[in-house]
Formats: sequence, C-alpha cells, structure tokens
Amino acid sequence: MPNSPEGGRCPFHLGRIAPEKRPDPAVEIARRADVPLVIAAKVDNADRSYFEHSIEDLFRDPLVSFCGEVTDLRKDEFLGNARALLFPIDWPEPFGLVLVEALACGTPVIAFRNGSVPEIIDDGVTGFIVDTIEEAVVAVGHTGQLNRRRCRQVFEERFTAARMAHAYLETYEKVLADHRR
Repeated sequence: MPNSPEGGRCPFHLGRIAPEKRPDPAVEIARRADVPLVIAAKVDNADRSYFEHSIEDLFRDPLVSFCGEVTDLRKDEFLGNARALLFPIDWPEPFGLVLVEALACGTPVIAFRNGSVPEIIDDGVTGFIVDTIEEAVVAVGHTGQLNRRRCRQVFEERFTAARMAHAYLETYEKVLADHRR
C-alpha cells in the first residue's frame, strides 16, 4: 500500500462501485487532502455503466490506486495498513459491515453521517463523522490523533460474534421473563 506524503499510511476506500457507496467523494477527499488513496471495490454488472461513465476516469488520477475486488485476506491487509477508511456513503446504510471490519483491524473511519454510521463510529474516538467533503479533508489530517488500539478495543467490546451472541441471549431471556409474567 502506498504511503502518504507524511510517511504514514494512506486512506482506503472499500466496497462496491455503486452510486450509493460514493467512491467519487473519496477521490475528491484524497485530492483535496493531497494524499494517495487506495480503492478496493467490486463492480457488479448492474453498476457497470455507472462505473464506466461516472467513475472510471477518476481512477486515472496519479493519487488513486484502484485494485478491483480483493480477497478477505488482502482486505484485512489493506484495512490494517490504512491511515483511515473513507466511507462517504450517500444513503441510509443499514449496518455498515466494512466499518466494523475497519475497527477490527484497528483502523479509524471517516464517514458521512448517514444510516448506521453514528451507531458504529464514536466521533473523535474511533473515527470522524462528517457532513461535508471539507470536514472529511480536515479529518484526514487528524486521523493520526486517534488511538488505533482503542479502535480495536471498541470492536472487541461491541462487535465480536461472542459479544453479539451474548446480547441476543440477554434479549431472549428478557422476552421469556416478560412472557412468564
């Protein structure tokens, strides 16, 4: 993964190439912040025209590296080595699995305030929740202030399979107890 001009990691964008996933603001954020950006994303047949007419030319920028779809192992490597995950979505994302994957790798997230983002990211702790491209550009410069171990710790506290299974059991036990009354 290329390094940023400051010698640190560069931002990373992961997902599908689709209008709602918005890879174009990720490119604009990297350009304005003057940092390299790595994009790993799948192009589904349904989004091929969008990719060819709206996105593909953006990847000709020398700051942008487009890897296409990557394996889980390579995804973990990219996320773990990224300065931050850029997540400039433009729709009410119902969960945002890639956010949780980034936190599992100890990588902070810069995400637009849509859908589940405020439920997953602790602003100023595990990343930055932003409303504009300008705010995202500023956030890129502040990611070094975030504690990557804390990102991983939040993942372990809130998003592991064991943690979620335990929460389900607690919920089921409460429902059963309420039913018995």
